[in-house]
Amino acid sequence: MFGLGKKDPQTPAQAPSASEATGTDPQAGKGRPTPTRKEAEAARRQALKGPADPKARRKLEREQSRQQRLAAREALMAGDERALPARDAGPVKRTVRDYVDGRRTLAEYFIPIAVVVLIVGLFRNPQIQVIVSFIWFLMLLLLVVDMTILLVRLSSLLKKQFPDAADRKGALFYGGMRSLQIRRLRLPPPKVRPGGRPVEPKTK
Repeated sequence: MFGLGKKDPQTPAQAPSASEATGTDPQAGKGRPTPTRKEAEAARRQALKGPADPKARRKLEREQSRQQRLAAREALMAGDERALPARDAGPVKRTVRDYVDGRRTLAEYFIPIAVVVLIVGLFRNPQIQVIVSFIWFLMLLLLVVDMTILLVRLSSLLKKQFPDAADRKGALFYGGMRSLQIRRLRLPPPKVRPGGRPVEPKTK
């Protein structure tokens, strides 16, 4: 009698469930069954492989390869040591590059002069042929002398900085080949100017 004027508390059976309040079925989840670990791994491998269509996959692989080459090229042109190929990597090769790039030598003009001599040598005039031959042999003689002086001094420097002969293996050949390249076409790009002054970084 004393409780007639009070409302009975709602029992658990009468309380609206979470599923009824949201209108969802707890067994439904996201509308699909939860993938197993095996299925998840298969989906991840498929994503790594790319599209299932062979033509689209080849196109994607070409684009990825192109992007990788461009990134490696940009890093190389910027002088990033991490992007250097094996033949250019290491402190010995860096020392060789700086030594060669810091000097103006006859060797770097060899290719342009050789092209001019070959073009002029096409003329059938005997006098021109004699002059061209003389210039050619004179240039080769001066080149040998200039290259010998360069490599002797470079060898002396490397022996002081890198006493272990194994570290210097191939360094002189590397320096000689770099000295024959036109300065603007050298890769990695020179970091020092003739005379030893550092190259100022290009501002964008």
